[in-house]
Amino acid sequence: MIHLASNSQSRALLLNRFNIDFIQKAPEYDEEQIETKTAKDFAYIASKGKLEAAIKEFGLEAPLLTADSVILSADGELLRKPQNIDDAKRILELQSGSSMAIISAMHYKTKTFYMSDVSATYYNFLEFEKEDLETYLENGLWQGKAGGCMVEGFCKKYIKSVHGYESTAMGLSIEKLLPWLVN
Repeated sequence: MIHLASNSQSRALLLNRFNIDFIQKAPEYDEEQIETKTAKDFAYIASKGKLEAAIKEFGLEAPLLTADSVILSADGELLRKPQNIDDAKRILELQSGSSMAIISAMHYKTKTFYMSDVSATYYNFLEFEKEDLETYLENGLWQGKAGGCMVEGFCKKYIKSVHGYESTAMGLSIEKLLPWLVN
């Protein structure tokens, strides 16, 4: 059994989908302290910081898994988790009819093994329908999502093209983790 040190429902869904036994409890960690404007660096620093916090808070009795994601817009803007509904609307409107990259970093650590990965999945989206976007914003599913984006939900029907793993966009490159898990 592994310890998913994240509150992400999407990451838990991925582990469940692949029948991986886990417990889920996130450590205390403040992403707002990260100052970099480089997407891959942000995802790496945040996930590594969460790993270090999880080791301090929980130890390594169970293998630890941490991850973080961020979006890089077509114009190079780093899109983090929206702070409120207005921020979510602004960020999602940037993605509508545009291209973007979702970058996810993960760290998996046991007492004797350490693995780290930074991966990206690239999307081209159709224009979001205004009414559909308003409904998504009102239902709050954008909360806690990098760039407010939910490729397995709201954004799915607007995908024009994709290059990379959907799991990376959901916050955990499960295909890269699986070979390293000990059953």
